[in-house]
Amino acid sequence: MSTAAQTRVKPRKATGRTTGSAPRRPWTPSQIVLTLLGAAVSAVFLAPLAWALFTSLKSETEAVEVPTHWLPEDWTTQAWSAIFETGNITNWFVNSLVVSVCVTAVVLSVGALAGYGFARTEFRGKGFLLGLVMTGLMVSPAVLGVPLFTTVQQMGMVDTYWGMILPQCAPAAMVYILYKFFQGIPRELEEAAFIDGAGRWRVFFTIVLPLSRPSLAAVGIFTFIASWNNFLWPYMVTNNPDLMTMPNGIATVMNSYGIQWAQLMAGGLMAGLPLIVVFVFFQRQIVTGVAHTGLAGQ
Repeated sequence: MSTAAQTRVKPRKATGRTTGSAPRRPWTPSQIVLTLLGAAVSAVFLAPLAWALFTSLKSETEAVEVPTHWLPEDWTTQAWSAIFETGNITNWFVNSLVVSVCVTAVVLSVGALAGYGFARTEFRGKGFLLGLVMTGLMVSPAVLGVPLFTTVQQMGMVDTYWGMILPQCAPAAMVYILYKFFQGIPRELEEAAFIDGAGRWRVFFTIVLPLSRPSLAAVGIFTFIASWNNFLWPYMVTNNPDLMTMPNGIATVMNSYGIQWAQLMAGGLMAGLPLIVVFVFFQRQIVTGVAHTGLAGQ
């Protein structure tokens, strides 16, 4: 045996780095600028939430003091207790949940069927109907408030769940989003299924819908958020306190002395909490859905 083979290999000194890991590169000036810019924009968006939280932890007297200040001098949960005692929070929450879930389910069903029909079928008057749907994108919902209320009143649906749900189920924007996505699905997949004997409905439910999960998730989340935040229409169509949604119920937080700002901030945070939870858990689906529809640059 050679002398070189008998030589022991000296152990290397620990360098504090994991073997095979690349050294950390220093930040470039552009990365530093973008990070600072992102932090500044985040602070601007988070400032109202922080202000609402701190105000809800003040007393009503301290909440209206001038000059105002950010942090409470006397931390108290009086506003949170009062809004549970004076307001029907549970009922408002349930009403908002029922309305938003039903609107989301109807919009997804109607939007998927209409979008697929426009993207894959040919029929007389298709261009006119598609243009009519696109026209709905240019009409503000506030303009349609009076004719919609007249229609709902004639149908006897004032002060009912259906009166709040059905007028929100005209998904022009959602039809367009799904229409653009269905156009991007390769036709070869559907043609192969047709050759194997599958019908149009089977292709739609077994091939198209599974491939459309990112877009359907994005459309569902957008619809749920819009319906949950809708204040004007539920306010117009119902006067029954038992049917109030969260935005309408929180707007009633006042007494003979005026608006109770601490309670109003507490109620606003409670109303926004479900939306924050939805966005935190489904933000990947939102980004993926927008990217797949081709709307990211529009």
